[in-house]
Amino acid sequence: MPRGRYSLHDPHDHTPLAQEHFYCAPGPSGWRYVAETTTPAGAHAGSVDLALDEHGRPIRLELHAADWQVRGAALDGVTWVRTDPSGSHATEGNVRAHAFTAASPAFLVATALLLRLTPASPATRVRLVAFTDPVLAPRTVDQSWALVNSEAHATDNGPLTVDEYRINTLDTGEQYTVHLAGDVVLAAPGIELEDLKDPPSTFRER
Repeated sequence: MPRGRYSLHDPHDHTPLAQEHFYCAPGPSGWRYVAETTTPAGAHAGSVDLALDEHGRPIRLELHAADWQVRGAALDGVTWVRTDPSGSHATEGNVRAHAFTAASPAFLVATALLLRLTPASPATRVRLVAFTDPVLAPRTVDQSWALVNSEAHATDNGPLTVDEYRINTLDTGEQYTVHLAGDVVLAAPGIELEDLKDPPSTFRER
C-alpha cells in the first residue's frame, strides 16, 4: 500500500499551495485513494476520497476544500452534489463525461487507469469534470492523452515501470508531461513527490 506525501505548488511561479498526505491501494473491485491536504503552514485544508471500479470508473468521490464538499460517482455520465460551507444549499450536476479531475495527483492516476493506454495506442480524447479550488467549482474539460514512453528501471524491489504521458487540454492548447509509476505520480506540473514509504502498486497484469 503506497503511502507518502506530495507537495503542490503553482506550476507557473512555484508558490507553495498545499501538502497532500496520501495512501492508496488496489483492491478486489478496483483502486482507492485517500488523502488529507494541509496548507504550507500545516493547517487542515481539505481531503480526497476516491474509489474506482475495475474499469477505472469513479464509483465514489468525496472532496472537501475550504468547507465546500462534493460527492459524486459515474452515473449517466458523471453525477455530483456540491454543498456550500453552511450546509444549507446543495446543487446537483450531471455531465456526459468519463470521469472527474481536480488538483489532487489522484486524478492523474485515475485517468490513466481509466484509459489503459499502451505506447501503441493513438492519442485518446477524454472528457472530465474538473472541480477547481478553492470552492470546488465544476467545469467540463476535454483532454487528449497519449502514452509516449514506458520504460522499466531497476530498483531494490525489482523492476519499476515508469510511464510518460503527454496531455493536451484541447480548449486552451496547453500541453504538459506526466510521469507515473503504477499508482504514484513521480513528476507533473505543480506536483512533487516528497516522500514515499512503499513501492507503487502495479496494474499491468490486471
